[in-house]
Amino acid sequence: MWMAFAVGSAFFAGVTAVLAKLGIRDVDANLATALRAGVVLVLAWGLVFLVGSQTTLGTIDGHTWVFLILSGLATGASWLCYFRALQLGDVTKVVPVDKTSTVVTMVLAITFLGERVDAFVAGGMVAIGLGTYLMIELRAPAARAERGRGSWSWLAYAGGSALFAALTAILGKVGIEGVESTLGTAIRTGVVLLAAWGVVAVTGSQRGIRTIDARSWVFLVVSGVTTGLSWLCYYRALQEGPASVVVPIDKLSILVSVAAGVVVFRERVSMRGWVGLSLVVAGTLALLA
Repeated sequence: MWMAFAVGSAFFAGVTAVLAKLGIRDVDANLATALRAGVVLVLAWGLVFLVGSQTTLGTIDGHTWVFLILSGLATGASWLCYFRALQLGDVTKVVPVDKTSTVVTMVLAITFLGERVDAFVAGGMVAIGLGTYLMIELRAPAARAERGRGSWSWLAYAGGSALFAALTAILGKVGIEGVESTLGTAIRTGVVLLAAWGVVAVTGSQRGIRTIDARSWVFLVVSGVTTGLSWLCYYRALQEGPASVVVPIDKLSILVSVAAGVVVFRERVSMRGWVGLSLVVAGTLALLA
């Protein structure tokens, strides 16, 4: 069952990237992240009360609270970096860099969580790593080339997103042991919301709320819903399955993101990029053997 949740997480994450790209064109990235987190929080806690898991809040020990909060902070940092990168760069360039978190997570899971490593796992890691490398094109988007050094900033934000995403997976795996996954997601989302609005307050971007048009609001709300669904599936999968396999499956959201980048945003993918994508998919399938 955990594999089905991992696939669901991948699908909704891919849709989220597309909706976010459409919905944040004229909205400050930090503000968009904070607003989206609010939508996720409402969805997550609604499901908590639907399944009745709020009654187990008192049973969560201090160790679990620490890891839930840390994973929430890491998630918030990853979000802020990711959506800022999407605002500055092309989907087909940002997403592959963000997906380098897959290999980092697998190494951390094997090292610190003692998860299995055999020929298939090793081969899958190599294929995913090589494929991700081939998909990363360090050329700045042509439309932004005139902006000078600023045109490279998407790469730094995408790299930050990958690093914090890897930490999120490991901290989340430890933090949800013994906690109902929907409740764990809701608690973590609360931390993300506080962190995101803290950044908004510091930067003063809350003033931009008045300038958000109806179209952007629609995309922000819908992308918040798909993000929430992705998270709920992801942490349920992490609770039941190995992080070194769940995370690569989740990262297959790259298929949805790349397809949308080509079809919706008319972005170009080189032959090298297609080869890299094929290796990522092949490496992920090897992990399921």
